[in-house]
Amino acid sequence: MKKLLFLCFLLVGIRSNSYGYEPYQQGVRNQNERAQENRNMPWQSVRNSVCQFACCFYKEISSRENNGNVFFSPLSISTAFAMLTLGARSDTLTQILKVLCFNPRQISESDIHEGYRQLMQVVNRRNAGLQLNMGNVLFVLDQLKPQEKFLSNLRNFYEGEAYPMNFKKADQAQQKINEYVARRTNGKIKDLVNNLDPLTEILLISYIYFNGKISSEWEKPFDPKYTKMSKFYVNGNNAVEVPMMFGMGLFKHGYDEQLSSTVVQMDYKGGASAFFILPDRGRMRKLEKRLSCERLKKLVRNTDSVNLYLPKFTLYGTYNLKDILYKMGIMDLFTDKADLSGITGQPQHRISQAIHKAVVKVDETGTEAAAATGMEIVPMSVPVTIAFNRPFLMVITVENTILFMGKIVNPLKKD
Repeated sequence: MKKLLFLCFLLVGIRSNSYGYEPYQQGVRNQNERAQENRNMPWQSVRNSVCQFACCFYKEISSRENNGNVFFSPLSISTAFAMLTLGARSDTLTQILKVLCFNPRQISESDIHEGYRQLMQVVNRRNAGLQLNMGNVLFVLDQLKPQEKFLSNLRNFYEGEAYPMNFKKADQAQQKINEYVARRTNGKIKDLVNNLDPLTEILLISYIYFNGKISSEWEKPFDPKYTKMSKFYVNGNNAVEVPMMFGMGLFKHGYDEQLSSTVVQMDYKGGASAFFILPDRGRMRKLEKRLSCERLKKLVRNTDSVNLYLPKFTLYGTYNLKDILYKMGIMDLFTDKADLSGITGQPQHRISQAIHKAVVKVDETGTEAAAATGMEIVPMSVPVTIAFNRPFLMVITVENTILFMGKIVNPLKKD
């Protein structure tokens, strides 16, 4: 019987050097030396694959969540499964790479991992206006010794750490893991793991932190005094009253004929951007069907004066990835056919669960509450009015990399 591995994915996290556990010892890379290795920029290929994976994953989820909100981090999921390929072999490896949208004829495994390393450096790059961090961690059964090569590659390519854990004492292990996660996420996620299986041997957590009281602000914050209750049409006839933000100013926007959608780009301080995609009435299915990386890259955006109405909302996305990714083509990983011998040196391991949790908050100041300043008023021309008062999509990017993707069907529902 295959032994169990358990995966979890987060999109919010807090970086800390105090964990309460001693990590397995691993080799330390020379950051300055490796930072100069970007000769062929493999991270750009990885970025493109993340985009393709995001569109495929979204379509699979939206087909299951017909009338519900959707929110996830394709980069977090993609990174975690790319980490697994460090130890995956045979068909297990092939299936994972295919679902992650990598063509082995176009990019080697070594360049894939190097690309993720470079991409994490880009994402984690600090500046005065944006707080964005990404990281990965393994909890490993204390009686199990991971392969040194796997641990070294985990650290070198994914900045990952591995910590011993006694899963046989499931309640204690679950408490410690949830406390760890709560610290990493500044309390945003307190109970990631529930009903932990005492047979679990490896638990993988991947997180992205894109939040902050001050840093993750809109370049042009909305003024809260203009936020009013307004109707949001969940479907053609049914409406709910939501807090609707309003601002008038210069925005990048456009209309995509092929998607039958209006697009508004809002920039965060520090370089990240949020794209809000509003399909014409009755055209959500068309938008979802035609959604692709090619279309996302070609969104028409002109800077113009706009009267913008956008609802405040908080979303929590929770997904059991096992069924979703199995349907997408990762089959052996969750069965006795799994080959993860590169992790432990033994083939008798499979993935029992893969859980992804994502959280986003959009308000007047950005992704978290902060001191608001007035919206830029530009009465230079007759403003275009764009009202997000019906279901729409949202994509958050940094350096043209898709961090998060979602669909807001009902802003009042958090899940």
